[in-house]
Amino acid sequence: MVQSVELLLDDAAERRIRREWELLAEAGLPGLGQGRRDSDTESHRPHITVAVARQIWPRIEQDLDRLPFRPFPVRVGGVLVFGARRPILVRAVVPSEQLLAWHRRVYQVVEPCPDIPANLRPNHWMPHITLARRILPQRIGEAVAAVAADRDITATVVGIRRWDGDQRRAWAVAEHS
Repeated sequence: MVQSVELLLDDAAERRIRREWELLAEAGLPGLGQGRRDSDTESHRPHITVAVARQIWPRIEQDLDRLPFRPFPVRVGGVLVFGARRPILVRAVVPSEQLLAWHRRVYQVVEPCPDIPANLRPNHWMPHITLARRILPQRIGEAVAAVAADRDITATVVGIRRWDGDQRRAWAVAEHS
């Protein structure tokens, strides 16, 4: 499994993304909200992944905790499809200067960790929020149609969290100062 650092959205934006997960499930598609229990709500939240590594060491996490975080606005844009064989449906996040600066800060802290994917490096990263994974290629049109009616979402990044894929748990880092 992987370790990650993720940006969390305000409640209203989170509800909008969760609604898109529900729309996918109602259409019989593999939305991320399918089969989730209430106890999963905190660990399974809409987010923008800014760093991934095989392992994030405690000293790195301490450095993340020291980042002076203040909430900032983002715009969640249109629907995109990543990949062809095992498509992933996402909402693009418009790469503002503030968002890109946060990505660079987090990347600089996490960079010493092992196995960071190349597509998460600065100038290679595509900010997004995942809506569904492993959609059958022949059902991509249905998936896009299920969520494409929504307009852009104005959101606020309200926190940064760590996700531990091995332990399947999440916790806050770099909280608002």
